[in-house]
Amino acid sequence: MKTSISRGKVKSKRDLEHKGEESMLMSLQASATDRQAEMIQRIAELVSVESPSSDKNAVDRAVSLVAGWCESEQGRVKLHRQSEFGDLLEVSFGPRRASSPPPLLLLGHLDTVWEMGTIQGMPYRKEGNRISGPGILDMKAGVVMGFTAIQILRDLKALSRQVKLLLHSEEEIGSPVSRAMTENVARQCGAVYVLEPAQGRQGAYKTARKGVGHYRLEVSGVAAHSGVDFSVGHSAILELARQIDRISGLTTTSAGITVSPGVIGGGTQRNVVAANAWAEIDVRTPTLRDAARIDRALRGLRTFDNACQLHVSGGVNRPPMERTKGTAALFRRAQHLASRLGFTLEEASTGGGSDGNFTSALGIPTLDGTGAVGAGAHAAHEHILAEHLAPRTALLAAMMLPT
Repeated sequence: MKTSISRGKVKSKRDLEHKGEESMLMSLQASATDRQAEMIQRIAELVSVESPSSDKNAVDRAVSLVAGWCESEQGRVKLHRQSEFGDLLEVSFGPRRASSPPPLLLLGHLDTVWEMGTIQGMPYRKEGNRISGPGILDMKAGVVMGFTAIQILRDLKALSRQVKLLLHSEEEIGSPVSRAMTENVARQCGAVYVLEPAQGRQGAYKTARKGVGHYRLEVSGVAAHSGVDFSVGHSAILELARQIDRISGLTTTSAGITVSPGVIGGGTQRNVVAANAWAEIDVRTPTLRDAARIDRALRGLRTFDNACQLHVSGGVNRPPMERTKGTAALFRRAQHLASRLGFTLEEASTGGGSDGNFTSALGIPTLDGTGAVGAGAHAAHEHILAEHLAPRTALLAAMMLPT
């Protein structure tokens, strides 16, 4: 009898929790739907403020626009001034009580790959469900989605823990000044949601990303007149060609490891045995162990022609974002919430890197691809699909609720 009563209470409690979650999700969904037109308007405004990584003043204008939005929602804005690149924007929302759980971090960037003036030939355009413009997918729509998710929680008085919004100005060129800040802020947080675009048309969340390495191989040879003193010369170009063949052999596609000499150069004149040659090498690895092994192999290269010399510089720019237990747990929760919101959520891995690589490497659970759904990042057909804005924003808001 006691056992039966106990089980009944447990079932009743679960029913109440289920109904409470269902009610909150319905509220989030309704609010996101109501705000869709406002989201699209903000996206249009942000896309219209061009912000190439190389133009500090341009990026600062985008930073100023988003900072103003955040201040209107009582966000505590902190600008980290930069001299060469655009300023970095850090905003805190919600309570700062010592008893609260660690903050959540929404991570993104405001710079794009598109040069100033691109918008003249590639303007913001809304055509039915398709909205296009430079930087809209990567990742200005995601920034607006993150901001709107915070708005929704504030309106529903459901922002019960601190949320930090961290937006950078030079992610597209490797995060040379913001990496340290990303790592410092992330160490204070319990989880990280990266506002980069979702993967593919299915809009998958990214639970793994390959690490990215940039290397430069420089070869020094011995110059000589190719007609008069050919035998005296030692060609840096010939040595480089042999090294490229060796380097390419480090690729193991079945293991997801690619080592690609993407740009090469060398020599001075057609009739001179080349004294110098070089190659820029892109490395992608799924695990830290793979990255370390490839790094040792590149730095351990030996010459075929002993009269030549090799110099290898560079290294791992972004460590791999591996699928950790913490990240997998975040995804399972997101998948459950997405199902309750009425859509299917998948997970994916990708060869491209993001600032989420840095936070994941610290051991902090990190979900990437929580931004917009579309196609054409870094391409002339870059666009998002409007139909996904509201449900994905509601999901992002739900992921910030207490567990």
